[in-house]
Amino acid sequence: MTNAPDMLGARILIVDDQASNVTLLEQMLSEAGYTCVDSTMNPQEVCALHRKNGYDLILLDLQMPLMDGFQVMEGLKTNDADGYLPVIVLTAQPGHKLRALQAGARDFISKPFDLVEVKTRIRNMLEVRLLYRRLENFNTVLERTVEERTAELRESEARYRSLTELASDWYWEQDETGNFTKVSGPVLEMLGIRVATFAGETSGGEMAGWNEAEREALQEKIAARQPFLDFVFSRTNADGSDQRFQVSGEPMFDRSCRFIGYRGIGVELTAGK
Repeated sequence: MTNAPDMLGARILIVDDQASNVTLLEQMLSEAGYTCVDSTMNPQEVCALHRKNGYDLILLDLQMPLMDGFQVMEGLKTNDADGYLPVIVLTAQPGHKLRALQAGARDFISKPFDLVEVKTRIRNMLEVRLLYRRLENFNTVLERTVEERTAELRESEARYRSLTELASDWYWEQDETGNFTKVSGPVLEMLGIRVATFAGETSGGEMAGWNEAEREALQEKIAARQPFLDFVFSRTNADGSDQRFQVSGEPMFDRSCRFIGYRGIGVELTAGK
């Protein structure tokens, strides 16, 4: 619900070519406590005034010379940025009520005025209008927050990758099937094999000499979706030299807690001799 200060501080525009009607509505609104009330007897000014002031409510007479209320509403539709036409039409013609609602008016007030009805319809209209504005503002803040959070996450990920590249020989990511999707660093030169075999796969032409027990232990951790820190595995090259590698990795999950792969870093502990 909206509070009294918001309601009474709402911006209202009265549009009627009859001075007596304008005076009556101004007096009624003033006595009810509304503090931001404007008026005009020239319908051609309405669009410019609304564009400038962004009224929460426009009390619009339908029968006016030069430009009737229906034409004013059509003009308002072209400059009302929030897509909500805050209009209550004023009419003495019962047949105009349905047409006005179809044209975009939110409500109508019959002439001659019943002041109790006028106050009630204005209050109801303003309550809806101010709640609409509050929702619109909330959505704007929410969108901005999401954009800022997304930018922060991207910056954080960039910093993370920069740090891991400085602290390691390579950075890697795998998808849920074990295929490598991202690799940075001299992995191919360092391991001498396809990076796919790093997860324990086998393929024709890969370099032999891996410690199979170590590789099986690593593969078990990955299959169980467990994180691992400073896991060491090794191989013996054809010339008799040994190489040792150390890797750390963690499983990745999306917002639905679905496993989507692994990411981690690796370093070579000993160069081949």
